[in-house]
Amino acid sequence: MKKTLASALLTLSTAVASYAEPALTIYNQNFAVVRDTIHLDLKTGLNTINYTEAAMHLEPDSVVLRDPAGGNLQILEQNFRADPISEGLLLNFNEGKTIEFEKETDANGAVKREIVRGKIIRSGYVPHNQTSTPYDWTYNAQQQAMTVDAGQPIIEVDGKLMFRLPGQPLFPALPDDSILKPTLTWQLKSPRSGPVEAELGYITGGMSWHADYNLVAPENGNSLDLVGWVTMDNQTGKSFHDAKIKLMAGDVNKIQPQNYQMAMAGNGVMRDMSSAPPVSEKSFDEYHLYTLERTATLLDRETKQVEFVRGAGIPSHTVYIYDGAKLDRYAGWNWEAVRSQSDYGTESNPKVLVMREFFNSESNHLGMPLPKGRLRFYRRDADGQMEFTGENEIDHTPRDERIRVATGNAFDLVGERVRGDFRESVNDHWIDESFVIKLRNHKKEPVEIRAVEHLYRWNTWNITAKSDDFTKTDAQTVEFRVTVAPDAERQVTYTVHYTW
Repeated sequence: MKKTLASALLTLSTAVASYAEPALTIYNQNFAVVRDTIHLDLKTGLNTINYTEAAMHLEPDSVVLRDPAGGNLQILEQNFRADPISEGLLLNFNEGKTIEFEKETDANGAVKREIVRGKIIRSGYVPHNQTSTPYDWTYNAQQQAMTVDAGQPIIEVDGKLMFRLPGQPLFPALPDDSILKPTLTWQLKSPRSGPVEAELGYITGGMSWHADYNLVAPENGNSLDLVGWVTMDNQTGKSFHDAKIKLMAGDVNKIQPQNYQMAMAGNGVMRDMSSAPPVSEKSFDEYHLYTLERTATLLDRETKQVEFVRGAGIPSHTVYIYDGAKLDRYAGWNWEAVRSQSDYGTESNPKVLVMREFFNSESNHLGMPLPKGRLRFYRRDADGQMEFTGENEIDHTPRDERIRVATGNAFDLVGERVRGDFRESVNDHWIDESFVIKLRNHKKEPVEIRAVEHLYRWNTWNITAKSDDFTKTDAQTVEFRVTVAPDAERQVTYTVHYTW
């Protein structure tokens, strides 16, 4: 005989463990470690314990249950179920079947209830792991559309299809093994009876965090005010109330399930600069650990943001880079085949890249290890409003390291790169090549532009003539730093001799 929902609840609640406030360590690789203290009222011998506060995406083989007092708590068997009863799941169970729907109609102001029979062609049920990645940038538009369509039920009523439920579904009685929450069940063997305050820990997917940094410059000048935000995204299938939260930053090696997608969401906004950041930081093993100073509640499918770093008056400067050679069309080509082609590297890129640079140091009003995240730059206009001026991402950055990111291309700076002479001797294995680099500044103030040249034809080279001094930045790259006057053009020339 089938059990009713009430009797199923009574069956499940006979040996459910009570629990205290949880603790979370969230990693920026889409997983978290959950720690909980659960109260077990054990009897001597065999005990069946149901724990109904587990996350939907728990990794069962990561579960650790122990008695911190050193008691001999022996786990004979562990089972995990993550298919709690819901309307969508029951519709899914009854796909292809005809069930009853209760429909309300309004006839002349009187509410009338009637029963409609409909066949469930498609339930529209979408498992939690498919809906837990709403911000996943790896989905393309077609995949997103498929997910949306799959979540729409199809019901056949009187030979016609409806893309909605015709009323409140009335399901048959629940199966005996139905559950209402993701449930861990243990068979425990205890040498003695009595209460035990057990520690529970496990790893769950579906939890992620990332950092965002908003940097605001004044109308004139390059000093920056920085506010860093932590954005936590809970897609675990479980809500954590008044949790103690830590955030682990670093590249921790973790084998991810092949079908699990990375979820990221949320944007920060600038706030008043007077309150102190409610996050502390410390080194932990090879990583950095950030601890929220107060407990927080993370509801399932909720995104929460907390400020974690703040700095004002950070000195910075703008760097202009002209990398004039367009080599992208040669990507994947055999170097031996293209290096002697006369037109190799002669296409010119006119854009001058804008980069913002500052140091993450205490003397620069920062000095906290910064986890990887997105930098958004703003500048105040003459009317005091902030205007967006570019963004980019940084990797994990220790203290006292330089941060340099590209934010776009300069509107009023133009570059031009023209190849002059080209001479070669295939038999004697040498090439001579000359270039003229033209840099034009349409601003009202002088600008330093760094012209970057890649000596790409061969490893052995020598610059035999040059108009300006250069810096060798690596084995095959040089950089000319030149100042261009307002509304003026400056030319840089050089000749390089290759041998092999």
